[in-house]
Amino acid sequence: MAEQPEEVTRLVEAIKAFEAIEDDEACAVAVSQALAHWTKQQPHLRRLRQQRVQALKTSGKTWEEIGRLLGGISAARAQQIAAGVSGAQRRKAAARQEASDA
Repeated sequence: MAEQPEEVTRLVEAIKAFEAIEDDEACAVAVSQALAHWTKQQPHLRRLRQQRVQALKTSGKTWEEIGRLLGGISAARAQQIAAGVSGAQRRKAAARQEASDA
């Protein structure tokens, strides 16, 4: 696997820093604050990834190549990311399909 970007390393280190907080109350408060911020940032990160995947496709990469770059996901999933389809949307669509098949 390719070396992870510095930003990913810093994120992992920040999570380890939470684990290192010895005071239970301080740790719980800090983690709660981080989770509140994370919830607000997830849509932004998803949009950023979508834009960059679209740019990769426009630059000539195949869906298979993009899937490999994104950690070995399928070409179909890479296309879904470019289209802005989230995991929650995929699960809902699968549930609707199951219900209609029943």
